[in-house]
Amino acid sequence: MKKQITVLFLLIATFTFAQIDKMEPPFWYEGMNKSEIQVLFYGKNIAENTVSISNDVVITNVTKTENPNYLFVTIDTKNVASQTLKFTFKNGKKTFSKDFEIKKRKENSALRKSFDASDVMYLLMPDRFANGNESNDSSPNLQEKANRSLPGGRHGGDIEGIINNLDYIQELGATAIWSTPMCEDNDKGYSYHTYGQSDVYQIDARYGSNEDYKRLAAEMHKRDMKLIKDYVTNHWGAEHWMFKDMPTYDWFHQFPGYAQSNYRMTTQYDPNASKRDAKYCMDGWFVPSMPDLNQSNPLVLNYLIQNAIWWIEYADLDGYRVDTYSYNDKDGIAKWTKAITDEYPYFNIVGEVWMHDQAQISYWQKNSPIARIQSYNSYLPSVMDFTLHDAFGNVFNEDNASWNDGMIKFYDNLANDFLYDNTNNLLIFLENHDTGRFNQIYKNDFKKYQLGMTILTTMRGIPQIYYGSEIGMAGDKGKGDADIRQDFPGGWKGDTNNAFTNSGRTASQKQYFDFSKKILNWRKNKEVIHTGKLTHYIPQNNVYVYFRHNDTESVMVIVNNDIKKHQINNSHFEENLKNFTSGKDVLSGQNYDLKQDILIEGKSSLILELK
Repeated sequence: MKKQITVLFLLIATFTFAQIDKMEPPFWYEGMNKSEIQVLFYGKNIAENTVSISNDVVITNVTKTENPNYLFVTIDTKNVASQTLKFTFKNGKKTFSKDFEIKKRKENSALRKSFDASDVMYLLMPDRFANGNESNDSSPNLQEKANRSLPGGRHGGDIEGIINNLDYIQELGATAIWSTPMCEDNDKGYSYHTYGQSDVYQIDARYGSNEDYKRLAAEMHKRDMKLIKDYVTNHWGAEHWMFKDMPTYDWFHQFPGYAQSNYRMTTQYDPNASKRDAKYCMDGWFVPSMPDLNQSNPLVLNYLIQNAIWWIEYADLDGYRVDTYSYNDKDGIAKWTKAITDEYPYFNIVGEVWMHDQAQISYWQKNSPIARIQSYNSYLPSVMDFTLHDAFGNVFNEDNASWNDGMIKFYDNLANDFLYDNTNNLLIFLENHDTGRFNQIYKNDFKKYQLGMTILTTMRGIPQIYYGSEIGMAGDKGKGDADIRQDFPGGWKGDTNNAFTNSGRTASQKQYFDFSKKILNWRKNKEVIHTGKLTHYIPQNNVYVYFRHNDTESVMVIVNNDIKKHQINNSHFEENLKNFTSGKDVLSGQNYDLKQDILIEGKSSLILELK
């Protein structure tokens, strides 16, 4: 009996000793530019072991930290074909092993084409878009349960709901989907936005599985659509397993513990800024529930690089949108961005740089003429054009033009395009999930929606639309974020209004959708809009005229923001009209004789394809 107890004790001890709770990344791929991979092993006192690996693969480094539950093992996978490797851990006479797979890579994966100005990006929040699988509305392993009656609660939208409605998005004319984050967020409440992630290798079970996310990308690719993942480099959630048992004290920014960001992003390049102010911008936390990651720690930075590359390869992603890009350690985030674009030379990444000055936004774009002054390069291909968004947010209520009000705001915004390295790679938008709803600002004035969409879809850059605006959805940000993130009508069983179908839309929803569908689908094949030169004219009487043109085609856009009709004298635009004699309006189909003045009604626009 005593012998049996001793054997049982040894078995239990060996099992406990051998336990690995986490291995990240869970596998890797052959033929990667990043061939040196740092595999993180997490388990009770894992660092007490020596480690070796099979098949003559070289371990180039083993890093231990002050926390014995972590071991970082770097291996060189260069020229290692797809196979299953075996890590062996030994502590005295006790050994155990863990398989690590090198998977075969998709053909031409490195050369994948990303999103660009030929695309229209559809931004959605998965929890609020459509519930395709009611069985995963709550998860026994995650704290917050579904409660659709709570505006800021989990409502049950998921990956299956997106897949079920891809045909709707495709019919609308959008070619890419940017979904807000889908990795696990185990906060006790307000977790539906998923920006406080608790596991960045795992899709939140209330959205589905990793395989479901991979299937979403595959279903989109069947439709020639692109999937853009929302990536958060600046912070995780306080429920993240690595925050609960930190690998190193400086994995997160410590003050010690929490300190609030001052949100003053100008300190990142202000030559007069105090070091304290710069530190509290970069290192301060957004909120107490979002611990701030320290990208200047090489272990942290490498972890984030590997995770980002892993998701691209695993899910076959087409792009990244990076949250709060300019709050990161500026040198660290540049290395992160460069590592990804070195691996995928044509991969596009757009960063959120929420500033209200073109020079300050430009600073963060790759090869910025502004950042060059300080010998800085973020390597970030695309930035979000918040100054253009600012104009969209008030100009259509400015009926009486002045020196500073009315359509001159668009003109002045574009006059600063010389500050950017690549204006075709700016993300332009009327609104997003953090701003006021366009239709709320303009009290669902359909004419003003038409004006906004006309400019958005014919302007330089990559247009992004926000889910539901195409059917007239509104929402008051003054009532809280949940009001601008309402459920899409028809996405839940029992919804009396199903705006996903033509027959289910109200007359008002149909008016919005039909217009949006027409203009977005027209834009799809218009290379002159995607990459053509922009020439604009100083607005007169609140009427803004600009041309998109290349060697073979020209489009004339006329936007009358005045409440009165106006006569447009075409001789004013002779340098662009040249030998063109007529123009056909994309929206109405009406032909206009360019030898005569054009009469345009108040609060209306024309998109003329010149002949």
